[in-house]
Amino acid sequence: MNNDAAYPKFEHIRHKPPTELKQARPLVIACSPLRSNVNLSTIIRTAGCCGVNEVIATGTAKINSKIARDGAEQVKLTVKRSLLPVLKKLSLDGYKLVGLEQTTHSSQLGTYQFPHKCALVIGSEREGLSQECLDLLDAVVEIPIWGLPFSYNVATATSMCVLNYCMQYPEG
Repeated sequence: MNNDAAYPKFEHIRHKPPTELKQARPLVIACSPLRSNVNLSTIIRTAGCCGVNEVIATGTAKINSKIARDGAEQVKLTVKRSLLPVLKKLSLDGYKLVGLEQTTHSSQLGTYQFPHKCALVIGSEREGLSQECLDLLDAVVEIPIWGLPFSYNVATATSMCVLNYCMQYPEG
């Protein structure tokens, strides 16, 4: 504890009201089939905290409301059978498709400028994004790894990307 007057006194604020966005975020998260409902629920919670209005999940997607918390009510979850038709539709609707994956020619997350109207495309935990999905993408970002294992948890990586997007577009 520092009693020096040059340092501010910090007081905990529990459940500080969210910052209001000036406009809806034109960001959609589109997920390959995820093996873990915990991961999808965590992604929904992150989406809610970041003001993302829609997550599109494929496969047998279920939310655990204890993990997703208020995100389960705030974020629209759309469930589809497969990802390729979803990506084609999003592209036709004017979204730039940005994959989160380790690939040749991917951009590093810390230096990548996200397009404002963007669909963040997330791969499955073990296989990542299929080549068919990669072929539809406008860009791919990857998060640097400095140790093992060779990749981040899918929900953790998605959270990093969504926060990075939000920092680039703080008003929505």
